[in-house]
Amino acid sequence: MSKMSDDLLIESYLTAKKLKLNPDFLELLESEIARRCLSIQNAS
Repeated sequence: MSKMSDDLLIESYLTAKKLKLNPDFLELLESEIARRCLSIQNAS
């Protein structure tokens, strides 16, 4: 996942959340977002 751009990571997270994908996958994406100190806008 370290090769994903920040934008792609956030876009992937938002899409996965919208599609209600596996919670473990969402947690993995959230962990990587936190590791990179990124913020998620419009993550509702």
